[in-house]
Amino acid sequence: MVARREVTYRSPLHEMTQTTPTCLWNDSADLDELKYAIENGAVGATCNPVIALGILKKEMTVWRPRIQQLMRELPGATEDQVGWKLIEEVSVRAAKLLEPAFAAHAGRNGRLSIQTDPRLYRDAGAIVEQAVRFDALAPNMIVKIPATKAGITAIEEATSRGISINATVSFTLPQCLAVAEAVERGLRRREAEGKDIKAMGPVCTIMVGRLDDWLKVVLDRRDVTVDPGILEWAGVAVFKKAYGIFRERGYRLRLLSAAFRNHMHWSELIGADAVISPPSAWQKRFNAGDIQVRSRIDDPVDPDVVDSLLGHFPDFRRAHSEDGLTVEEFDSFAPTVRTLRQFIAACTDLAGLVRDVMLPEPT
Repeated sequence: MVARREVTYRSPLHEMTQTTPTCLWNDSADLDELKYAIENGAVGATCNPVIALGILKKEMTVWRPRIQQLMRELPGATEDQVGWKLIEEVSVRAAKLLEPAFAAHAGRNGRLSIQTDPRLYRDAGAIVEQAVRFDALAPNMIVKIPATKAGITAIEEATSRGISINATVSFTLPQCLAVAEAVERGLRRREAEGKDIKAMGPVCTIMVGRLDDWLKVVLDRRDVTVDPGILEWAGVAVFKKAYGIFRERGYRLRLLSAAFRNHMHWSELIGADAVISPPSAWQKRFNAGDIQVRSRIDDPVDPDVVDSLLGHFPDFRRAHSEDGLTVEEFDSFAPTVRTLRQFIAACTDLAGLVRDVMLPEPT
């Protein structure tokens, strides 16, 4: 009788990546954080103005000389243009670490998500133009496009051009379905032209924790009480319902879980052919914890929890129902507005950081 060899995993996240279809991406382009994630099985990462701003502040001794160099190389550039050049360079630097995974996964993973300028959220043409530029920065880029009305149009066009997209600023089932249909239209257009799609790896993010956050704001504004913990399940319920529909309809893009607020944004999604993208701090929490790594994606959310959310929160009904939002309503959905405002504010802060190097305060 042959003795069974016991397999040892580095961490719970590493075990997940080795024993289930669920992939780990790192919600940062910080090199130290990305190296930790890769050691634990990560095959992707992300960058946006918020993330880039944090990296530049942390590594200002490295980036200050680069900003000064860019001022010489681009004498007519504004602080905003220099800031976006820095976002590109931070992203390309991180993408280099993911090249082995990109080759091993034939393009489905190993990508660095770089976000288009959130201020363009109403301009499909400008989004596509920037997506084309970002796609050319490195072979393993994936371009983040918001799931706004204009963003849905841009997603189809970018996909048809062979650009792998990551739909972001997305919280609801209607947004996910609109993204999936746009990607399908783009892929079909590309196939009709006889162009290859095998190496593309589109995903659609659900910012699960940001939906939870909004419902907590609503709860605080209203004279209503719900059982403790119910609001922690809202994003999970939307993700699980969307995942079931994606499987039924055979959409050719994966879902991605982001904006972590509790372990269920990871643990309840294990087993899905999907991506979880926690920031480094949450990865370390998960790895230090004792949550069993087992498939839970097909475990339904308690119907009483879902009923309570549906009964008390109209915005959850909108997020959880296929027809809860029209495409025209995507831009005005509260979590969309809150998230775009944060991302746009980070652009302003990034320009301010560059300004402090370009035009330092007189002493």
